[in-house]
Amino acid sequence: MDRIEIRGLRAFGRHGVTEAERREGQTFVVDLVLELDLGPAARSDDLGDTVHYGDLAQRVATAVRETRFDLIEALAGHLSELALDDPRVEAVEVRVGKPQAPIAEDLDHVAVVLRRARGAGG
Repeated sequence: MDRIEIRGLRAFGRHGVTEAERREGQTFVVDLVLELDLGPAARSDDLGDTVHYGDLAQRVATAVRETRFDLIEALAGHLSELALDDPRVEAVEVRVGKPQAPIAEDLDHVAVVLRRARGAGG
């Protein structure tokens, strides 16, 4: 299956279990990998035959900023639904990284990764 990848999208949000996370917020890092048939766009050279990744990136960033979830698992699930809104997308992998997770250990970040396919539960 062909793919469109959006990597390293950064958006400020107020997701988290602690009151401090919800009050102060932090930057989240999102990767999306869309699986779809890019053959029509490759043949036509027409934006209408593919997913407009700029529009999707903006919708995802807006969702990170404007929604509130305790768990980044729930945020990732919501973002996967946004990607699957386009009927051409057969499946999506979403990775949500949280660089400033409130963990008292030295780490780069924590992340959740989920994959959702059209017609599959999740």
